[in-house]
Amino acid sequence: MTPAPAASSAPIPPVTADAVRAEARALGFDAVGLARPDAVPALLAHAGTALDRFLAQGHHGGMAWMAERADQRRHPQALWPEMRTAVMVGLNYGPAVDPMILRDHPTKGAVSVYARGKDYHDVLKKRLKRLARWLHERSGQPVKVFVDTAPVMEKPLAEAAGIGWRGKHTNLVSRDLGNWLFLGALFTPLALDADAPERDHCGSCRRCLDACPTNAFVAPYQLDARRCISYLAIEHKGPIPHALRPALGNRIYGCDDCLAVCPWNKFAECATEAQFFARAELGAPDLADLALLDDADFRALFSGSPIKRTGRARFVRNVLIAIANSGDAGLMGLVEGLLDDAEPAVRGAAVWAVAQLAPADRVRALKARRADRETDPDVIAEWAHLPD
Repeated sequence: MTPAPAASSAPIPPVTADAVRAEARALGFDAVGLARPDAVPALLAHAGTALDRFLAQGHHGGMAWMAERADQRRHPQALWPEMRTAVMVGLNYGPAVDPMILRDHPTKGAVSVYARGKDYHDVLKKRLKRLARWLHERSGQPVKVFVDTAPVMEKPLAEAAGIGWRGKHTNLVSRDLGNWLFLGALFTPLALDADAPERDHCGSCRRCLDACPTNAFVAPYQLDARRCISYLAIEHKGPIPHALRPALGNRIYGCDDCLAVCPWNKFAECATEAQFFARAELGAPDLADLALLDDADFRALFSGSPIKRTGRARFVRNVLIAIANSGDAGLMGLVEGLLDDAEPAVRGAAVWAVAQLAPADRVRALKARRADRETDPDVIAEWAHLPD
């Protein structure tokens, strides 16, 4: 009797750039490109110079972590010397409705489009880890995955990988998907064929610069984060400067203005996985409802959302500034109640909101009764800013 042939598995095909791109697409990424840092030294050097200027001018504000690991941030091989190829991926989060329409609804809170659903860090990292596992199994080589949580300059690498270019607003712009892309990176020691870098297609357009409510762009391609609403509402821990508060309008978490006005959005598409990103309650929430959130309510509402990391105190601070900017005196009772909040950031914002909404005699009466009882220096400064 002839023995049966031994079972054999099909050979694993070699890892190629085309295979990586195909697998990334199969995993649901909307954009993918490969960059070899050794092939684009001038592009990365320019990005490093821009980073040095940004830090030297103090434009990073309170984001000390940017300066602490700047040496690693300048070049990917400073972070991992064995790295030879960066696989850059993008996930579309294009909104179904123009986010700018909320400017006409001052008692509604404007949440940046990217934060209206699940935390993009979790969404991208889960898929990137699947891509990393696939690549490791076929190559036997180590891989590293990054989603905005390490000193990696994703935007210059995405530009080098041909996914898009950095617009004058310093964000990535794609010819196919406009301004709405989450970015992630996978580093590998494999020397794979790279894509051609994308070139700048902004031309003479400056719509993004002119749209900024706080004039945060000191020049094309140069952002002073200390004036950026996204920085002020999300990263900035102290009181928001008085001069910038009116410009926040009803923006309570981030700002999409410079992204939303870009002409390249004519090619953008609504995210095909809207259920991944969209939460109806964050599309146009009532400011009054948000101001009343206690810590437990805040954590429950924003479970799984990037907003949760900001914390209730900073978030309600932003909501109170938006309420002040709404001009709706009917919200005064709610604002006065928050003058007794346990968080100084909330009390301080409530002081400013009272000053914008209440009659002058009411403001003076509240100051006379409360200012001397305050113990927090920032809140004391808010009361001192008001007339006696």
